[in-house]
Amino acid sequence: MRRTATRRNRGFTLIEIMVVISVILILLGVALPIYSHALTRKREENLRQNLETLNRLIFQYTLDKQKPPQSLDDLKSEKYLDEIPKDITDREDTWVTEPADAIFSLEQKDTDGIIGVHSGSDKIGSDGKAYSTW
Repeated sequence: MRRTATRRNRGFTLIEIMVVISVILILLGVALPIYSHALTRKREENLRQNLETLNRLIFQYTLDKQKPPQSLDDLKSEKYLDEIPKDITDREDTWVTEPADAIFSLEQKDTDGIIGVHSGSDKIGSDGKAYSTW
């Protein structure tokens, strides 16, 4: 009698394994969309911060030098930035610059350069607007 009891307790039945796997799959089905949404929100928050920083530094450069920068590389070469941040596309060469057409101070004579920057991505954000319009 003892021998049959130990033989029965040696492992899990197929039903028990299937129940455990089903529970794991249900939990993954709930957790993955939440995780994916959190990643998207973090990337969008990073994009907003990068846009704010770049636009603020372009404005500061224009006030300091009395002329707008010709490109984002000017901000880097003049040590306003250590490196150009990455766009939401995860590349730094997709930023789209806006040409300068305004004067920010009385001493500024040159308006040839850039006045702002926005994303070059054509994807839609979680707010329903294209990243390029942010």
